[in-house]
Amino acid sequence: MALVVVSGVKEVVKKHEMNCGGDFCEALDKKVEQLVAEAASRAKSNDRKTVRSGDL
Repeated sequence: MALVVVSGVKEVVKKHEMNCGGDFCEALDKKVEQLVAEAASRAKSNDRKTVRSGDL
């Protein structure tokens, strides 16, 4: 499941005057999925069903 918008990521990378490697967005997508899973776990451990910014 794609969580990041590739065109948006490439735009931000270009703002830093860099190029985006072909595997970067896929790796970033996996990292985002991991962060969401960790945040959900934290929310569950606090007996909540809502993930909040503090869970990051």
